[in-house]
Amino acid sequence: MVFGVFDTLHEGHRHFLKEAKKFGDHLIAVVTPDDVVRELKGKAPKKDIFERVAEVEGVHDVDEVIIGDEETGSWNIIRRIRPEVIVTGHDQHKMKTILKDMLDDFNWFMEIETASAHEPEKYHSSIINGD
Repeated sequence: MVFGVFDTLHEGHRHFLKEAKKFGDHLIAVVTPDDVVRELKGKAPKKDIFERVAEVEGVHDVDEVIIGDEETGSWNIIRRIRPEVIVTGHDQHKMKTILKDMLDDFNWFMEIETASAHEPEKYHSSIINGD
């Protein structure tokens, strides 16, 4: 399982998804809802949730795309799906720390892995989107 906004899908995202797929047989990409993006980033995504979901669905390495929780930090999606592995992006440090701290709260064995970066100075949403 991976989490992301995936606004303006780029090669960095594609690399992240390809790397994540190496950790399991079935890759679920969780796309952040528009309201949560506004809350986390202080602005709306360039593309709405349905456009972003459709773009991620078009990525070969992704087996399933679902819309994430409407409540930030609830992690209900994790409890419902019960993934064996969650892969964070190279720049998702805060998420990785939170998830590692919560491992005891989940009543099954789950690993937290990190995907490698792919030209982060070139393929990062904040650079591409001019943020």
